[in-house]
Formats: sequence, C-alpha cells, structure tokens
Amino acid sequence: MRIAIQGFEGCFHQIAARNYFGKQAEIEACASFPELVRKVKNAENADAGMMAIENSIAGSILPNYSLLKNSGLHVIGEIYLQINQQLMVMPGQSIEDIKEVHSHPMALLQCMDFLAKYPQIKLVETEDTALSAKHVRQKKLKTTAAIAGDLAAEIYELDIIARNIHTAKNNYTRFLAISKNGVQPPADANKSSVYFQTSNESGSLAKVLTRIAAEGINLSKIQSFPIPAKEWHYYFHADMEFESLDHFQQALKKITPLTEHLTVLGIYKKGNTHT
Repeated sequence: MRIAIQGFEGCFHQIAARNYFGKQAEIEACASFPELVRKVKNAENADAGMMAIENSIAGSILPNYSLLKNSGLHVIGEIYLQINQQLMVMPGQSIEDIKEVHSHPMALLQCMDFLAKYPQIKLVETEDTALSAKHVRQKKLKTTAAIAGDLAAEIYELDIIARNIHTAKNNYTRFLAISKNGVQPPADANKSSVYFQTSNESGSLAKVLTRIAAEGINLSKIQSFPIPAKEWHYYFHADMEFESLDHFQQALKKITPLTEHLTVLGIYKKGNTHT
C-alpha cells in the first residue's frame, strides 16, 4: 500500500503509518493536510492516508476535523503515538560542537527545558522535524543538530547524542487512518467516529448526550464546530466507544431521531499506543 502522510520522510506521520499499515507500506509525502486529503480522495498515488487529529498536550487539530467532514473519506482505524524527541547530529559530533539546533517550532518548545542548559546554542525554527534532519545530512552540517524522531535519525544516518529530550513525557498524538472507500468493520470493532447536527432548540444536544449515556456508550470525544451558513448553529464530531457492533447499532437507532444529518465516518477497533 502507498500511504499519504503530511510531512517529509522520517516524520512522526511516517512512524504512525508504519506502525499501523506495516513497515512495507510506501509513503506519499504531502506538504499540507489538504493535499493529503485530496490525494486520498482522488487516489493520487495513495491507497489510504494517515492524519494527525489531536495531541494530548496541544489538543485538537481543529482544521483537520473540518477537512475530514467535507472530504467524504472514511475512518478505518486509529493509532496513538508517543512523541519522543531526539537530538541528532552528523556522526562524530558531540554536544560541545553544536552551535545551532534546527527543528519545528513545536518540537523546540517541547524540548525547551533541555535546550535551556545550553544557552550558547542558537535555536532555528524550520517547517518540519524530519526535514531538519535531512538538511543536516545533505549539507553535512557539522556544527548543527536537529530535533526529530528515531526514524529520521535512521533514514538520514545521524547519531543521536541525547535521547528523549522533551520535557513532558506523556506527549501522545492520535492519528486516524483514512480511506476513500472504507472497509468492513472488524468483528471486534469497539469505536466509531460520527458527525451530527442538532436542532437549535433548548436542550437538544443534552437529549442526545443523555441517550448516549443511557445506552452505555462511552463518549470519548465531542467537538463542536460552527456551521458557516447558519449563525449560532453547530455540528458535532463525536467518538463513541462500545462493547460490540450490535451495541453500537442499537444506540445509533436511539439517537438518530434526535439528530440531523447524522453521518458515520467509520467503525473500527480502538487504537493501540506505540512508542
């Protein structure tokens, strides 16, 4: 399979794709999330996609929810990836040789406690963690380090001189596996992502949530979004966890009369956590 990802070879999206689809999966690198969605939707060198949707520290990636809703694509699975940041250099270099550290602004921010120990080192913001590692290798920058994941060090043959330098050790990103045609839900499916609207009447959303709770469904995520054409009207993205497919289907029947434009994006197995 060829999997569309946002970012460059060696990025965390690729790590997530390899963990979910297997190491044999080929990568179609995309410069942006809209490009990723377009390539999956139009089958442009991509059989499926892997897209970050939320982070345990930074929160939801709101534009990606809207992209997903408007794309008509299906969610076929998910994976949770621990974001471990490594300091990497050209072989033979040490921390004393380093004058600059290059990486994405978020990665630099995540590693600030470590970097503060070396005030003499200049921090340089770039567009991507893996791209920073690539530039160190291609330009043979002997006084420059990059912050990226293990895969980038492996691909670009860089030495990791400091491991797990991020301050918060509980930093996880949730990625969704998406496809154009969807797949048959597995027999052990226990999670679903849906979109729905409610009427603008008082208590309409509360009725839906009450019914979900009454059916024993765990609402692990709910995110509201304004409807551009209607002032003060909203649609909702909801992730629901359940015991069995029959359990979910029964709950769906109960909430459908209380909602408008309910769409099931996918039914899948709750994702595992990878480091």
